[in-house]
Amino acid sequence: MLSENQEYLKILADLIKIKSVNDHELEVAEYLKDLFQKNDIHSEILPIKGQRANLVAEIGSGAPVLAVSGHMDVVDPGNLAAWDSDPFTMTEKDGKLFGRGITDMKAGLAALVIAMIELKKQGLPKKGTIRLLATAGEEVGEEGSAAFYRDHYMEDADGLLIAEPSSTYGTTSEQKGSFDIKFTSKGTSVHSSTPEKGYNALVPLMQLLNEANEYFETIPAGEMGPVRFNIDVLNGGNQINSIPDSATALINVRTIPEYDNDQVAKKIETLVRTYNDAGAQISTEIIMNEFPIATSPSNQLVKTIQSIGKEYAGREIVVAASPGITDASNLAKDKPNDFPFAVYGPGDGSQHQVNESLPKKMYLDFIEIYQKLFMEFLEK
Repeated sequence: MLSENQEYLKILADLIKIKSVNDHELEVAEYLKDLFQKNDIHSEILPIKGQRANLVAEIGSGAPVLAVSGHMDVVDPGNLAAWDSDPFTMTEKDGKLFGRGITDMKAGLAALVIAMIELKKQGLPKKGTIRLLATAGEEVGEEGSAAFYRDHYMEDADGLLIAEPSSTYGTTSEQKGSFDIKFTSKGTSVHSSTPEKGYNALVPLMQLLNEANEYFETIPAGEMGPVRFNIDVLNGGNQINSIPDSATALINVRTIPEYDNDQVAKKIETLVRTYNDAGAQISTEIIMNEFPIATSPSNQLVKTIQSIGKEYAGREIVVAASPGITDASNLAKDKPNDFPFAVYGPGDGSQHQVNESLPKKMYLDFIEIYQKLFMEFLEK
């Protein structure tokens, strides 16, 4: 017979074992559905395409509704030889748990699920609803949360908790936006000894990117910090003695409310038009367009987190803006400034790294924290 903690660790180990690397969330959803069914909780798998799916589950009924969310996908483990152990077998050493997705964010997801199961066993909540929105595709494209938003799962929500890692017991009510764009530049290939007979596709693209980079560095920082214009991928040419006839670049811009995605898009459109008028052939494709989310750092959910979390953190709970994005980009879209929103989950900053880890105590703490947080939010 497993103890409660052993059962909680087994659930997390089972989730880590599922290789939901940028896909195969359906297998995670099926595991969770089976777990919920064993505990008399209704859940539903919502197919997206192929092996990708969302899952929704609820306990309680009526208002208020607290939506809680975690994603089921993880990033690629990278170089397996660099890991000290199999990334898809949860291991424990010196009070820490290791595995791909342990921090980002299967521990947070498991803690949400277990908290719901434990409350259900107690016949709770007596008032209101806890609605789990387990998403697909958060790491690339946020397709799952977009589907939940489109299908109105957030319309009646009175609050939103994202269980992403939020530093060591810290929380956030604000996050930057993300604007991903692909540039494609066309030219004419000729021998590099006679470049005047062709057109180098790389040159105007590099010039445009440099100009854009310099421009965005002049934008004043806002409450969340500065706009970040990141030139992440640049490709062009295939041979050293041939002028490239095509070039591409992938750019990620981290946006702020004071200079949002629409303003970034307008500036880039102006730059592209200027270069094309001078003879370039540059086109763009927006890959992702998630706006910044800014709710009050003193909203009801954050206040409740600060009250409950202090005991576990051993200090005051810090509220800071997040430089990254979460599924809240879709789920909290169009919500007012005072909407109760927070990112709050177990994590130690090792996400997307080799030997991703998490203190075991923090995982177990958050199972307790979420039960208290859910009930206190619904009862206010």
